[in-house]
Amino acid sequence: MDLETEFGDPYLPGNPLGHNAIIEADERGEVFEAGEELLDCLSLNAEFVPPRLGGRLGTADEFIRRLRPVFRRDAALGIGYGVPTLLASLNVWLATDNAQQQNALAERILGGSKVCLAHGSPGMYPDPAALELTARERGDRYVLDGHAGLVFNSDRADSAVVIARTAYTQNQRSRSLLLVDLTALPDESRRRSPRVRTLGLRDCHLGGLEFSMCPVPRDSLIGWSGTGASLSCRASEIGGCLTTGLSLGMLDASLFTVLRFALHRRLYGRAVSDMPHAKATIAGAFADLLVADCLVTTAARALHLLPGHSRAYAAATRYLVPLLIENAMNELSVVLGARYYLREGEHAIFGKHFRDLPSLSLVYPDHTPYEITIAAHLPAFAHAQRHPSSSTESMSIFTPDTTLPPLEHNPHPTRAQGDPLLACLEPWLDELRGETRTTTDLSTIATLLLTELDHLATHVSRAHVWQLDPANHTDGGTLSERYAILLAATACLGIWRHNRDRRVLAGSAWIRVALRRLLSRLMPGTPPGASELDDELFSELLTRAAEETSFCLDEDPVRRTLPR
Repeated sequence: MDLETEFGDPYLPGNPLGHNAIIEADERGEVFEAGEELLDCLSLNAEFVPPRLGGRLGTADEFIRRLRPVFRRDAALGIGYGVPTLLASLNVWLATDNAQQQNALAERILGGSKVCLAHGSPGMYPDPAALELTARERGDRYVLDGHAGLVFNSDRADSAVVIARTAYTQNQRSRSLLLVDLTALPDESRRRSPRVRTLGLRDCHLGGLEFSMCPVPRDSLIGWSGTGASLSCRASEIGGCLTTGLSLGMLDASLFTVLRFALHRRLYGRAVSDMPHAKATIAGAFADLLVADCLVTTAARALHLLPGHSRAYAAATRYLVPLLIENAMNELSVVLGARYYLREGEHAIFGKHFRDLPSLSLVYPDHTPYEITIAAHLPAFAHAQRHPSSSTESMSIFTPDTTLPPLEHNPHPTRAQGDPLLACLEPWLDELRGETRTTTDLSTIATLLLTELDHLATHVSRAHVWQLDPANHTDGGTLSERYAILLAATACLGIWRHNRDRRVLAGSAWIRVALRRLLSRLMPGTPPGASELDDELFSELLTRAAEETSFCLDEDPVRRTLPR
């Protein structure tokens, strides 16, 4: 399946799958039908089903790489077509005790059906009970009641994975998951709410599902009764990481749009790309993209190799990567200038990506803030810093040819000890500082990052548990952010050290810019790097653009052209 070839050059006039057609559908707030027809022809639904059930859903990092071309064109197409199907069905694939249920769902998805994820959102409304989904046992069935708001594809889905309260207790055993066939429900007991319009993802269908004394068969239960919270937490961890990784395609495409503009647009007798500030901004956005991709790739592979620690890694990724993308997009919009506001023309796709990015948080909302998830992991991190140990699993995360085990769910997890990834950062920085004494800035950055790592571990080890909770103490959110930034630095160093055969990773220019930009988040006011580093990264961008390869780590072929 070569999505890039099938989509073609989005800048080519007359391309029915190009930017102009995408923008027109977005302006009308309608589904991009030509795009959906192409994905149907390519049987993209198979990407959401595991191979053991007849699909093509492989490892997490492979999934991100395969579907990223869709998000380079139109995130709304990727979301509207099938990402909610994946996010919902993950709950079924992870619950391995009902082969009949899995086979039936796989058959429906492979046949073109869509699945939505329905859950109440009590934390978003004044009356918590107003949006509480409940499922009460009545003989040989469950009776569903309640309202699920903000459900993607609520009016297009044939099935729904429903997260409902099945016990009136305040613990992890109070909720269960049900796989509901929406087409088989009585009309009087099930209602699809009107579509909700949003600023971003305007051509997606976002609505709600209402249930009133709605009977569903007992065999609709996914897994065991009372395991809904645990199962959906693991599915959210995986699905959120995948969605975050796919969003990098939007920054990739936006970076190319701005580069294309900067090379073509002339001011004061020279190209915008020749202006130092514009060049530094574009190079910096490229560095942010690579940093984000390193973190996403590391977290995605940790889902397979380090499942006991991956919840914290996924939370850090979902917290930091959107901030990196937002910062890069804001800076790139300055280079684009007034064209950023245009809703037509060759640069309008940048504005669409800019509007769509914040709405991605609605696709898989997590009612536990990422900072709290990270904060719960911080004591294990501090313990790992005091009692360092080696981990072969953490090394294999950075080696692309390592065979990954399948994604699984452990219904009885034990609290993870240590932090296999952050345990690598101190020895790597020490080694880097010793190797690069001639590269003064890299040696200095390594020293400062070591200091920040030690400060974080010391602060956490001395703090009471309640002080680590962002809800109780302002330092909690700051500590979680600093942890996420140091995790990103670890991901960058790990991939840089273990993949020196890649062109951009062969030298030190990228890692010097990347670590400095991460350090500036820990230490505001950190001066920018040398201009020759920007020149080197900008030259790499030009090379990739001319060769029609991705700006992400993968360097896959991409169909797009620079102006002549």
